[in-house]
Amino acid sequence: MSLFIRTSARCAAAMLFALPFTSAHADGDDTALTNLVALVSQRLALAEPVAHWKWQHHKPITDTPREDALLADVQKRAAAAGVDPAFARTFFRDQIDTSTQVQKSLFDTWRTSQAPSDPAPDLATATRPQLDQLTARLIGALARVQPMRQAPDCPARVARSVASWKELTRYDSTRANAMTQALGHVCESGGVGGVA
Repeated sequence: MSLFIRTSARCAAAMLFALPFTSAHADGDDTALTNLVALVSQRLALAEPVAHWKWQHHKPITDTPREDALLADVQKRAAAAGVDPAFARTFFRDQIDTSTQVQKSLFDTWRTSQAPSDPAPDLATATRPQLDQLTARLIGALARVQPMRQAPDCPARVARSVASWKELTRYDSTRANAMTQALGHVCESGGVGGVA
């Protein structure tokens, strides 16, 4: 795993513990959105070690049975947490699709240049447990942002939260499109607005 990914993950973890997990309402308090952005960023960072392992073990990027099982599990866990199961499923579908695109981009790069030669972190014992922990934390984060999903300014608030997150971390700007896609259905109106 690259030094940047490890540093980003540590910074994201530190930031998450520094920000209080309070209930957010559509009142201008974007702490819940910033927490969600931080968790999505952590999940996106794990696309690299996942791709690295799949590359070295000659495995396909897409694993439809695992994805379907995750989405079914997410819906059950979301309902238990008071989160709209359809919203949770769509949100996690976005996370899967975004991770897949990042992994495909890495594979394309490695085919045309130097592929990683160092051993990849083990997918089953190292990376998937991290993804599982993030799934639980993301469901909690969705519960906290759910009250603001219908707000007319929700897309702009998501964009501001992304901008704040970028200022607070050493965010990888090459992943900006992935972040926008991963957050595309947080607001009921869809999309991530511009920041004035």
